[in-house]
Amino acid sequence: MSGHSKWATIKHKKGAQDKARGKLFAKLIRQIEVAAREGGGDLNANATLRTMFQKARDASVPIDTINRAIKRGTGELEGVRYEAVSYEGYAPNGVAVIVECLTDNRNRTSADVRSAFSKNGGSIAEPGAVAWQFSRKGIITMSKKYEEDDLTMVALSSGADDVVDQGDEWEIVCSPTDLAAVRGAFEDAGMECKSSELILQSANSVPIDSEIEARKILKLIDALDDLDDVQNVYSNVDISDSVLELLEN
Repeated sequence: MSGHSKWATIKHKKGAQDKARGKLFAKLIRQIEVAAREGGGDLNANATLRTMFQKARDASVPIDTINRAIKRGTGELEGVRYEAVSYEGYAPNGVAVIVECLTDNRNRTSADVRSAFSKNGGSIAEPGAVAWQFSRKGIITMSKKYEEDDLTMVALSSGADDVVDQGDEWEIVCSPTDLAAVRGAFEDAGMECKSSELILQSANSVPIDSEIEARKILKLIDALDDLDDVQNVYSNVDISDSVLELLEN
């Protein structure tokens, strides 16, 4: 997970932000609709919706846009009905990949995902083949302006599991059920959170020290991430800092 997280940071630096921003908004809105449909439109009673709402606000999605998405989810406004589906597979070098989608057409999404794998040196796996390596975690990103000791103090007192140095930012790791409480503890301590979300984190990683191999893996991850129905792509790749620096330059 760490390698992919660092790569996401690099892509953010590299630009194409208008396109990326529009695609992110579309994904977040779809996630909000599904969360509202499955658990209701009350933020206080629907923890998943509350997390998606906060994630959308962190990304500067307008409140009106979020509210309309909630109403489409609850049926107050007409909208497309999406369902969640996930795929498992392998990138080059045996890197495990999980692809989470929200779709209104399973056949289309399945064909698109399979095509992305096959065209980029990967392969689809049977359900459960790689999922056992991953567990759901809450992640809060914090600015490097905060000291690690100060972050650790709040993290431990709020029930978080770990504080991880991701280069340009800190990541606070916690259980999914504690995400809102841990974020609240940091905000109560006067520390601004850059973002918070639920992710899949791998227990074991595949280290990659070759720029050529890293490019192959990231090409597949990017191809999957660019598909309209794909919400999240998780992998257990861990690309070395030296290789990431070459890719960034």
